Amino acid sequence: MQTALDTILLLALPASGKSEVRRYLAHLTPEQCATEMHLGPTLQLDDYPYVHLMHRIDEVIAALGAARIFYHGPTRPFRDAFEWGTLVQLLNEDYARLLARRPYAAPSAAELLFDRLDAARAAVGLAPALADLPHRIWKAAARTLESECRHELDLLDHTLSQDRTGKTIVIELARGGPHGAAFPLTPPRGYGYALETFSDEILARAAILYVQVTPEESRKKNRERGRPDGQGSILFHAVPLEVMLGEYGTDDLLWLAAQSDVAGTVRVERLVPDGDRFALRVRHLPVAVVDNRDDLTSFVREAPETWPAASVQRLHAALRAGLEHLAGSVNR
Repeated sequence: MQTALDTILLLALPASGKSEVRRYLAHLTPEQCATEMHLGPTLQLDDYPYVHLMHRIDEVIAALGAARIFYHGPTRPFRDAFEWGTLVQLLNEDYARLLARRPYAAPSAAELLFDRLDAARAAVGLAPALADLPHRIWKAAARTLESECRHELDLLDHTLSQDRTGKTIVIELARGGPHGAAFPLTPPRGYGYALETFSDEILARAAILYVQVTPEESRKKNRERGRPDGQGSILFHAVPLEVMLGEYGTDDLLWLAAQSDVAGTVRVERLVPDGDRFALRVRHLPVAVVDNRDDLTSFVREAPETWPAASVQRLHAALRAGLEHLAGSVNR
């Protein structure tokens, strides 16, 4: 009997097709997942809901008279690039709770998010900020955002409450660096920093499925998918141009793979506690590339009953080949 892949890091530039891949995989039957994709039923985690809610927090507290915490403005980048690490720390916590089957189940979803954001920021060396808001603003912002935060928390808690035995966890994120930047990218930008920030729990189980497009194609598809009411959607949000050029103008995943001392992997080095000191732990994460430069995925944004059979066949074959490669690498 085939062993299902345990954890997949689904990586690519924005609008490259990651979310469409997730949606396609979620529509497969359990038999297709097991026999053709080396997957169990998928449990999916994503850092984009946090990105969106951080924008919403900034909007609400600015309207209440406080300074923005996370972004320079509504269509601008992070005020501090180490927020990329904040997002990974949030995923680390979600993953640990998924393994423990322990949903958050908080009385106030907004207040929980505020506390989690401050704790995640502290974990990457940033000063907590939400706790320093005047209490009246903190409470007013929580009341305003409760419905949105509750919606996202309920979705997350549904995932975290699942028995993950035999299932495959898929974690989606996008990272990059400024247009024209040389490699290696300077932390905290790029996949090198993100991978080093992931918990050892994740790195011990993970393989990488990378959806390849050029930065130019990423910007084009980002424009095409954006809808005015879609900023909270993983399929229809649009990343502002300044962010696309400044944070996603280049992509270091293939460069990292080319530097690895083990072919077909990305080498990840982390300092981990070892008694009264730290030790260097090295892991090699297998990588498979789905070449999406000829756009295999955009059709998945539409209703499944409209998906063209030829398009389904092309995407299915590409994913099957990539996942078979990962399964062979993991089980070697």
